[in-house]
Amino acid sequence: MLRFLMIFLVLNFYNPSFSSTKEKIISQMKLTDILSFNFTQTVNEKVENGSCIIKYPKKIFCSYYGSNKKIIVSNGKSLVIKIKNSGNYYIYPLNKTPLDLLLDKEYLISKISTLKPRIIDNQFLTFKIFENNNEINIFFDKKYFNLVGWQTEDIYQNLSITFISSIKINEKIDDKIFILPTND
Repeated sequence: MLRFLMIFLVLNFYNPSFSSTKEKIISQMKLTDILSFNFTQTVNEKVENGSCIIKYPKKIFCSYYGSNKKIIVSNGKSLVIKIKNSGNYYIYPLNKTPLDLLLDKEYLISKISTLKPRIIDNQFLTFKIFENNNEINIFFDKKYFNLVGWQTEDIYQNLSITFISSIKINEKIDDKIFILPTND
């Protein structure tokens, strides 16, 4: 019986393929300082598209396509959502949003190193993170180990699912994009 228990424990707690996969994801994340991509975001069945640039740690600039021409900018401390067409302007402390965790590469690496991934459709790996009453699911491509999306609750407690594509890593950018827009 003891022998059976030992075999069971070894097989369940040591899975070299997951260990290797996690190491590759972590390695890829450590090499990434800037991430540029297109996105499709679904919030309560409303679909929006756009493009983003993330600069670790905690900076993001997103430009939404469509009629309202929304932009989202974080300078690492605050998050601004500005609707260009209407002039509406919203500012939030970044640490009150799930983006605070998603934009913190070191935090993500530390969490990934302790979590077991789930495989979805044999092409994506997902890690589920619970932090400060938030549940965040982050998705990685199983083939290239790149971040390909996340699922969170937004600031209004709406389920928000973001898939990213056309990923470019460490392209040169102008840091001025992370200057918070004003209400002009």
